[in-house]
Amino acid sequence: MAPDLQALLADLEQESSSLDSILTALNPRDWTRLTPAPGWTVAHQVAHLAWTDAALVSALRTPEAFSALAAQVAANPHTVDRAATDGATETPTVLLTRWREGRAAVRSALLTCPPRQRIPWFGPPMGAATAISARVMETFGHGQDIRDTFAIEPAASERLHHVAHLAVAARDFAFRNHDLPVPAAPFRVELEYGGLRWESGPADADERVAGSTLDFALLATRRRHRDDCALSADGAVADRWLAIVQAYAGDPGPGREPHTIAAAHHPKPGISSALMGATRITGSGGLAAKLSAT
Repeated sequence: MAPDLQALLADLEQESSSLDSILTALNPRDWTRLTPAPGWTVAHQVAHLAWTDAALVSALRTPEAFSALAAQVAANPHTVDRAATDGATETPTVLLTRWREGRAAVRSALLTCPPRQRIPWFGPPMGAATAISARVMETFGHGQDIRDTFAIEPAASERLHHVAHLAVAARDFAFRNHDLPVPAAPFRVELEYGGLRWESGPADADERVAGSTLDFALLATRRRHRDDCALSADGAVADRWLAIVQAYAGDPGPGREPHTIAAAHHPKPGISSALMGATRITGSGGLAAKLSAT
């Protein structure tokens, strides 16, 4: 059965609108505030989201131009940071408008994408459903950096099953990324949000992970330390996975230090030094999970 792109895109728009409502309330000085990602302001975060939206539209509509961009990123990974820095020089009004227009362009391009078309990306080609999940994941992750900057609670929602799906799909990559043996058998993952359960893997699996959907998404995007997440592991390999889990390919980054939630919710002027170990979902791998799943 072909995925319901309308429903998936509705999830993406809801995640984006949640962040948009925060950005709309900011004053120009707020856009220059440093976020937990080292060296990145609020403006950098939004500029990166706008840039990756534009890259996805290019991949869908102008594959040759996208191929040139992908080659540029592969040759010089700093291309991504430079794009964020350049975008951050725009006024908040211009930057916010560009992000909104880019989101609309992504929606239009994906709705006209043939169901089985493989979309070129900065890794293996992906299907439209995975592309949408990756945009939800990035919006959530970079949006969390912005929320932490202003002591705003994480955006808990059923939409976070997109992040969970990507993390499960990237499980083997995470083990390889840390030079660890790839598990031979699938894990059982059981997550819960608001009485709604998200499940993956065989019910009789020996290795199991369970807990909060929100906390799993925060951990998999490296926005919280495992010690600050309501998650449990049954089995030594599953336990190891929770220490390295990521919902995107590429360098996982240092992640957050433990016990930084209180600091995030009660920031001092500027940004708490305890939060400066955050991860940017950037680089050729982090632009979205390099997955070839549908």
